[in-house]
Amino acid sequence: MTTPQAPSTPDQTWGAAPAPGAPPRPAWSPGKKIAAGAVAVAIVAGGGAAIWAASSSSAATDSVTGPGGMQGGPGGMTGGLASALHGEYVASDGNGGYVTKITQTGEVTALSATSLTAKSEDGFSKTYTITSDQATGLATGDTVTVVATESGSSATATSVTEGEAGGPGQMPGGGQGSPPSGAPAQTG
Repeated sequence: MTTPQAPSTPDQTWGAAPAPGAPPRPAWSPGKKIAAGAVAVAIVAGGGAAIWAASSSSAATDSVTGPGGMQGGPGGMTGGLASALHGEYVASDGNGGYVTKITQTGEVTALSATSLTAKSEDGFSKTYTITSDQATGLATGDTVTVVATESGSSATATSVTEGEAGGPGQMPGGGQGSPPSGAPAQTG
């Protein structure tokens, strides 16, 4: 028994108009459209899950950190910046410009109502202009973390924190001490 075959048609290019006299192809039914959409969603979700699994497992097993040593987003720093003795970076000034910032953790070697000199473990020493409020409670020999704005050769402290930065979940300048000028009040 043989089955009748449809008459052959010449090869057509994808997207070309149907041959004259050929019946138009039926459009996809709503069920086929839904099934195709579900397959596409499953492929995208599976790919995203595979990428997530690959990236999270390497981060968990190899302690991989992002730029600057941040892991786990803000407040979850480990290594990198949390263990930095001193450094310089550029930040937005909030008015469309930029400002050079300095951060340093070290021992107070000189202190007055208007200046503080800190010396890091590696011997780096810097003098900062401070306010009398920032000097309150500090003494020579204390360990501090200073965050300052640099302009030319002078550095003005925006935050002086007693103790070392980099405890669990702390950024340099976080914790107790004087908040940066213009910073919103913390609650809770």
